Amino acid sequence: MTLFSLSDVTYDVPGRRLVDGLSLNVAAGRVTALLGRNGSGKSTLMRLIAGQLRPASGRITHSGQDIAGLAPRALARSIAYLPQVTPPAEGMRLGELVALGRYPWRGALGRFRPEDHAAVAQAMARCGLQPLSDRLVDTLSGGERQRGWIAMMLAQGARTLLLDEPTSALDVAHQVEVLGLVQRMCRDSGLSAVIVLHDVNMAARYCDHVVALETGRLVLNGPVSTLMSAAALHRVYGLPMRVSEQGGHSFALPE
Repeated sequence: MTLFSLSDVTYDVPGRRLVDGLSLNVAAGRVTALLGRNGSGKSTLMRLIAGQLRPASGRITHSGQDIAGLAPRALARSIAYLPQVTPPAEGMRLGELVALGRYPWRGALGRFRPEDHAAVAQAMARCGLQPLSDRLVDTLSGGERQRGWIAMMLAQGARTLLLDEPTSALDVAHQVEVLGLVQRMCRDSGLSAVIVLHDVNMAARYCDHVVALETGRLVLNGPVSTLMSAAALHRVYGLPMRVSEQGGHSFALPE
């Protein structure tokens, strides 16, 4: 099943084209890494498929429906988007943050129903956050906060998760924790995820598929194994790299 389909999509800002005639299909039910050098158009593409931006030309569909024709609430019930910089949560408890995920289902003034409470409790349990429900978000570790945002996405009930650089401010242990959580959720529950990453080795370890951009154009689209070669890595990053294998996993290092 096709999760996203892009047909000749372009997106411009004054004096610059950020996405350039991009045609691409992203399959459902897997973890897709979105890679590329800084300025390659990754975050712009993520905002386009999240419905946060409208393309200058071309068409984007999600599960066969034109994103441009979906109402914001309907879109939020299908797609959960975590931006690169998360909104402030000052003075908010973790349970309250996760509960915000129910907004597309109840509205700003809607009362919490039993199904809303159940969705929040289940999301927190899946992310291992039940003991932290009453903690202020600002007092949590980086990994705990990111799990909190992911729990909010789960509470939202969307089957598609879009995460823009969710590990950029985390140490290695918390990167493994967050990416492992997303991978397990997709494999255990049939969710789909698209994740912007900079660490090629984390992509190789936790993702199923790779889409790579360069100046808004597609340079690689295939199983994660297609990324792990010197030629492919040079095409994506413009840097000589070598690939080794240990414990059944490939990893790359600069030459």
